[in-house]
Amino acid sequence: MKKPTISKVIESVPQTILTVVSLLFLLFCLLVPRPARAGGPTEQVRGTVDKVMTIVRSSHPTSKAQMEAQRAQLIEVIYPRFDFTEMAKRSLGRHWAGRTPTEQREFVVIFAAMLGRSYADNIESYTSQKVLYTRESENQSYAEVDTTIVTENRPPLSINYKLQSVNKEWKVYDLVIEDISVVNNYRSQFDRVIVGSSFKDLVRVMKEKQL
Repeated sequence: MKKPTISKVIESVPQTILTVVSLLFLLFCLLVPRPARAGGPTEQVRGTVDKVMTIVRSSHPTSKAQMEAQRAQLIEVIYPRFDFTEMAKRSLGRHWAGRTPTEQREFVVIFAAMLGRSYADNIESYTSQKVLYTRESENQSYAEVDTTIVTENRPPLSINYKLQSVNKEWKVYDLVIEDISVVNNYRSQFDRVIVGSSFKDLVRVMKEKQL
């Protein structure tokens, strides 16, 4: 049987997952109001969302340069809310420990850029979605937020946001979309590439896709 190319393996990540990851902060801004504890996960995420929506609603880019400028603003705002180091570490799984500190840092940067660009590329087309807040739980250093996305002519989509407390800030470390973990999905894809080729080739392909 012919083995899939490295590029095809990475491209096999479900588009629904990539789109929803990219829309994390936009979706939270439309949550049904509910009292939240001071400093709780919802409140901290909403602080980021407000900044994101200000950027989207105040600018209407018509040129490539303007679009890139808007994306740069969006990425600057959303990066602090993601724990990209934790997400990258979990996504590499058993291969993380074998990487040098330099390789780990480089991978985190590339991984963060991949998710950040996905968010920036898709945010403009999802400004009218309705999201229902269904549950929030908090247990010491971890929290979960469940939401249901309601769209026209599509079945509802459930999303569970997993967060952890890092220096008194709630950071996203995984998303579970229709019972599919984004981190687990990436771990499976990355493992297949590394085992079939090498970690160096995985990094190379990820870099090429950002050009």
